[in-house]
Amino acid sequence: MQAMKSFNKNYRGLSNEEAAVSRKKFGSNTIEPVKRKNFFSHYAASFGDPTIKILLVALGLNILMFIRNFNWYESIGIAVSIMLATLVSSISEYGSQLAFEKLVEDAQKTNCKVYRNGSLTEIPSSEVVAGDFVLLSQGDRIPADGMLIDGQIDVDQSSLNGEAKEAHKISAAMVNFDDNDDKSLSNPTLVFSSSIVYQGSGTMLVQHVGEKTYYGHLAKELQQDKSDSPLKRRLTDLARFISRLGYMGAFLVLSSSLFKSIVIDNGFDAALIAAYASNPYNLAQDVIRAVTMAVTIIVVAVPEGLPVMITVVLSSNMKRMIRDNVLVRKLVGIETAGSLNILFTDKTGTLTKGRLQVSKFITGDGSIYENMYKLKEEKKLWKIIYVSSVYNNGSKIGHDGRRQLPVGGNSTDRAMLRFAMNYPLINANILKTREVNFNSKNKYSASEVEGDINLTLIKGAPEKILPFCTHCYLTNGTRTEMNNIFELNRLSKDAAASGARLLALATSEENLDKLTGGFSRLTLVGIACIRDELRHDVAKSIEDVSAAGVQIVMITGDGKETASSIAKEANLLDYAKGNVILTSDELRNMSDAQVKSMMPKIRVVARAMPSDKTRLVKLSQEMGMVAGMTGDGVNDAPALKRADVGFSMGSGTEVAKEASDIVILDDNFSSICKSILYGRTIFKSIRKFIIFQLSINMCAMAVTLISQFIGIETPITVTQMLWINMVMDTLAGLAFAGEAPLPEYMEEKPKKKGEKIINGYMANQIFLTGIYTTILCILFLKFPGIKAVFRKSEGDAYLMTGFFALFMFCAIFNSLNSRTQRINLLSNILKNKSFVIIMGIVCVIQMLLLFFGNSVFRTYGLTMREFMTVLSLSLTVIPVDLMRKSLMRLSHSKEEVAKFL
Repeated sequence: MQAMKSFNKNYRGLSNEEAAVSRKKFGSNTIEPVKRKNFFSHYAASFGDPTIKILLVALGLNILMFIRNFNWYESIGIAVSIMLATLVSSISEYGSQLAFEKLVEDAQKTNCKVYRNGSLTEIPSSEVVAGDFVLLSQGDRIPADGMLIDGQIDVDQSSLNGEAKEAHKISAAMVNFDDNDDKSLSNPTLVFSSSIVYQGSGTMLVQHVGEKTYYGHLAKELQQDKSDSPLKRRLTDLARFISRLGYMGAFLVLSSSLFKSIVIDNGFDAALIAAYASNPYNLAQDVIRAVTMAVTIIVVAVPEGLPVMITVVLSSNMKRMIRDNVLVRKLVGIETAGSLNILFTDKTGTLTKGRLQVSKFITGDGSIYENMYKLKEEKKLWKIIYVSSVYNNGSKIGHDGRRQLPVGGNSTDRAMLRFAMNYPLINANILKTREVNFNSKNKYSASEVEGDINLTLIKGAPEKILPFCTHCYLTNGTRTEMNNIFELNRLSKDAAASGARLLALATSEENLDKLTGGFSRLTLVGIACIRDELRHDVAKSIEDVSAAGVQIVMITGDGKETASSIAKEANLLDYAKGNVILTSDELRNMSDAQVKSMMPKIRVVARAMPSDKTRLVKLSQEMGMVAGMTGDGVNDAPALKRADVGFSMGSGTEVAKEASDIVILDDNFSSICKSILYGRTIFKSIRKFIIFQLSINMCAMAVTLISQFIGIETPITVTQMLWINMVMDTLAGLAFAGEAPLPEYMEEKPKKKGEKIINGYMANQIFLTGIYTTILCILFLKFPGIKAVFRKSEGDAYLMTGFFALFMFCAIFNSLNSRTQRINLLSNILKNKSFVIIMGIVCVIQMLLLFFGNSVFRTYGLTMREFMTVLSLSLTVIPVDLMRKSLMRLSHSKEEVAKFL
């Protein structure tokens, strides 16, 4: 026979000196944060964004090269773009740093009762050290990890394992040495920091404090830096592409300009070239002019509106999402949601309602009631059920100022009381005279009542109650002999298999004194099936998300059988499709390579630990997936922080919310589905804007390059460029930001993590549109037939007015081409009213500038013939692009066409 542990209950505790030694040796009961960045550090770091770097280079070159001409408009525009984009980003990132601080604050702000210097004293939990004896009683927050050395308690460990069911803890003196090797949350002798004592009392010996506690390990994981979002990685690649394009264009302009000045202008005559080169003043002037033009190309090539547009599109959609109960804490989280490949979801409070409730009631005659209103209509039976639920209960009816609610007791008691409170008895004359509280040894509770009913009420595990039931109540309230015990056992097993917790209610005419010796001749009231029910639309939402190509994995602390039942009910687990369910132990025994190979088949992880969530997120990211995580508890926070996008629940802990990117205000899984849809819409909006802006940028860059060889020094003036930039950057960003989230986007598969932001379809449209508009602009300036349409004037004032109009209307009509891959350019356009309004306003302002701009905008009005010529030519960008789209459709399937953007 093995020796049993024993502890001296006369606790002297540590002396102050011994506590100091322990603190020095094992550490303090605090969790030290990493050095915190202040707001200005965050702001400085935001300038490391690749697109911001390009803008800074362009701004610097613009100021240096154009300072003598006082060309500040472009410089101011770029500077404003930089300031807006970095400021919004910094505010968001600075706010996310509060997660760890909130966690520490929650853990350290409570007091606890500790034996010190031979007496019981109350100290802050932060002063607890390893070796302390801590007295625990109902309502206490456990300050550290340790062993229960006397007493018995029920604790709420939901902050650590996410499960609503309390854990029963017993003294280590009752357990063999070999039984206590398990260090997990399920060990009945170990208690853990941040758990709450719901019932009972006892004393714990502190073994681990601070960062060495289970809670401390979770807290440290929150300090891990989040990996770059898919959007940021794609923008980095885009920045590299644009910078190369700009530098290549600049080199081409510089070399061609110098070649023109040195060689072409000197008629390819070697003697004239030598004479020219011998005059350093002339050479320096041409070099400066060539460098200036090269810088102009770089500035024109850079889409300075892109950072602002991304901020605008994310911010505007964030406001729209709030109306759908989705609060975005970190802007980039919206777009990332649309790129999800895999979503790890907590069960409790996310897929389920997060609260135990009576889901069905089995009466003594075998009738099953899932509609509690119908059960309430059986008035005589309901009276007995109500009295059994209210007067044999460890919870009490309380009030929060708005409504009545159960207070105290364990989760099962609160579920039973809530069940009865839905249909209360009015003016019931019931008095409870004696009671026996529930404990894990007896597995039942009992109460004696008198008044309208004079009985002993018994409540407990079915296996404890049913064998002693000889009678049952019928729906009319009368007693009858019970002869269907086998049928009741079968119904109970079926309910238990679905994940329900069962509670049998019975009555006895014997008093408590006689019952303490054992049950006999009990009358069964019924069996309550208690479970955390699925939210009503979870199954449909899971189908929608799965149809969008997102793999969903449920992670729960429930056992394998319960988890399997819930997953099947939610349409998440289908063994016929090769889906698998793993337990935490099975997962722990698998190598990373084995988990990765099985990852596509995993649908459920049962008996999960917080470390399992973080590991699965990490491995899926290593596989090139964009991983999402949902959760509501402290135990979920590290995985929420590690995931590419973390979804927390509105009713969840503050720590989970701070660690997440998006808060689901209504705790509804269907809102996650909406987040994915919005994310995909946003990514498409960004792509549409890039097509629009880069095609116009390409045209502007090409016209600037070619104009020097065709005798036109300034095809577009500084003030005209200011208006063009305003349209291309801010106004177009606002217009494309309003694109409607179309349900058809959820039929597409997620974008691959490594997919470039500019795909083949976009490159095709940017290049061909850019080439066509460039040719159109050059022909407009040099073709005699077009020039003949315009009135002759000094400096070709009317022709250049027409050119400004042509360039702008080409951009406006091109916006229609850019916003859809469909042949029908007006498809869903009224769902984006901001696009219609903004582009309408741009047209009106453009008309006003044409006729009233005068010398400021170098516009002097157009005749009807001149205007119609400009309008007709600019309108040709639409049929040209429609031909391009038609040719693309001939070589691609319908599904491929839908994925062009």
